[in-house]
Amino acid sequence: MGQLCGRCMQLLWDFVAFVQRMCSDLVHSIKECLTLISQCCCLKQNSYKARQLYKPILQPHERVTAQEFLQHIETGFEMSPLGKDTLEALRTLSFSENPGLQQSAALYYLHMSQHMNVPLPVEHLEPFYALLRSADLEVQQMSSLSLVNFLLEGNIDKDLVVQMGLLEPILDLLESEDPTVQCNSCACTMTLAVSESNREAIGAARGVTPLLSLANSYDPRVQQNAVGAILNLTQSEKIQQVLCKEGALPVLALLLESPDSEVQYYSCAALSNVAANAQHHEAMLRPGNKFLLRTLISLLSSSTDKVSSQACVCLRNLATSADIQAEMVAEDVLPKLCSLLASGSKDVRRASIALLWILSQHPHNQDTLACTELLQSLGMLLSAHKTDPVIVGHTACIIKNLSLSKNRQRIIESPCVQGLFQTMISTDIEEESLHYVTSCLAELAKQEGATLHMVQWIDEPLTKCLVRLAGQLEHTESAFQAASIIQHMIGHEKMMLLLKHHIREAEACLKNFLTHQDIRFQQLGISTFCRLQEDPEFSLAFRKSQMAKLLEQVRLQTEETQELLRAAICHKDS
Repeated sequence: MGQLCGRCMQLLWDFVAFVQRMCSDLVHSIKECLTLISQCCCLKQNSYKARQLYKPILQPHERVTAQEFLQHIETGFEMSPLGKDTLEALRTLSFSENPGLQQSAALYYLHMSQHMNVPLPVEHLEPFYALLRSADLEVQQMSSLSLVNFLLEGNIDKDLVVQMGLLEPILDLLESEDPTVQCNSCACTMTLAVSESNREAIGAARGVTPLLSLANSYDPRVQQNAVGAILNLTQSEKIQQVLCKEGALPVLALLLESPDSEVQYYSCAALSNVAANAQHHEAMLRPGNKFLLRTLISLLSSSTDKVSSQACVCLRNLATSADIQAEMVAEDVLPKLCSLLASGSKDVRRASIALLWILSQHPHNQDTLACTELLQSLGMLLSAHKTDPVIVGHTACIIKNLSLSKNRQRIIESPCVQGLFQTMISTDIEEESLHYVTSCLAELAKQEGATLHMVQWIDEPLTKCLVRLAGQLEHTESAFQAASIIQHMIGHEKMMLLLKHHIREAEACLKNFLTHQDIRFQQLGISTFCRLQEDPEFSLAFRKSQMAKLLEQVRLQTEETQELLRAAICHKDS
């Protein structure tokens, strides 16, 4: 074989040098790439896989601690399960690099959380930090589950958990690939988010993003706990902003169609909390997109009471404008609400009547709502639940609102009037509810021809109740409205005959009204006196009681007031 010439030899050396430089750069780039990958958080939970060939050595002090801990469990478990010696042993085991020792500590805490309902001393939160950070999957599963148990039983202060630095490892576990760890860490986050300060901390630690990701999990346990955590976070207006920015609204809206009723409830309740803040309405109800509104209305027919109830709450929070209310009515919400009024659940009845009350406030909805089906339902609701203040108050307000529509005659002829009268004579009715009922009846009595239908329900107990209420001036508005009902119905012979059984009480009411400082009461007292005086029996009773003298005093006061007013007006003009 021939020898290379000098030129070829130089080319060969240059090639070797070039390859060496290239290899050096390549090795450097590979090292740099591997370093960056190793520092990424995605490998935190699975770093133990890269150390499969490394078998942790059991340190001498760990061996002694493990033996002493085992002996302690066998002999003294009943004496001091969370004492000082136990704490020291658990601390040593938890911070060990040996997975077996960490598993022992995690199993001990799990046993304690499941079988002993005792508060966990704050010192024991320190070992949890090491256990939650463990590279061993079983340790993560057991320690996160025991922490959930302690939190749910109220055996750990929720704020202390965050103050002791456990929030970061809990949120890190949300990114685990193991469904059990995900489920437990979501449950921890959900429980911690009950506290306002913890909600702020979770938001600041960027815990919202992984929760939204897990809300789409195929594991129903993980999904439930993730959406439950989001629900608790929505109780903070500040975190609501973060959630909306991170794209929570479309996620929650889609979850309303989940086959899991618990997920439906959590997502609906979360949307209700967000909808309570009007600034989010534009994002929730974008023009042309009726998906959320239609889905919520469809949930009114849910077989799960708390879902249909929460759908009512969410719709009520959204119904702040006339346009949104009109859309709800156009989407045929009324038949579904009528059905809910007959529900066996108190919460469902209350939520549906509250939504109807909101819808009845807008004039454009009143004619549609004043249908026979709804009026029948309202009358039956009053008769069946006359002692429920929420039902009574809202129903009376709805009837009063609807009486302002052109279909008021339909209301007067409906069972609503009977229901209102029956509610008024109930002995258990609250003062505020009574005010709404008397105010509604007084408004109906003003309508032309209304008293002809109303008087058919008047009987002795009802007359006695009206007279009694009119005399209770400590309840100003209820007294005035009761007297107004009487005044409008005096023209009917039946009412006059019933009042004759209460002449003395009626006289006392008139005296109180005529001497009342409020001019409304004086005017109502005078007009009622004039109508009653047309009856011979009342006229005779008034003469005996010197009612004319009281009227003269009112006249003199009125003339004096008129003189003062004339003087004031003349002075102003001059």
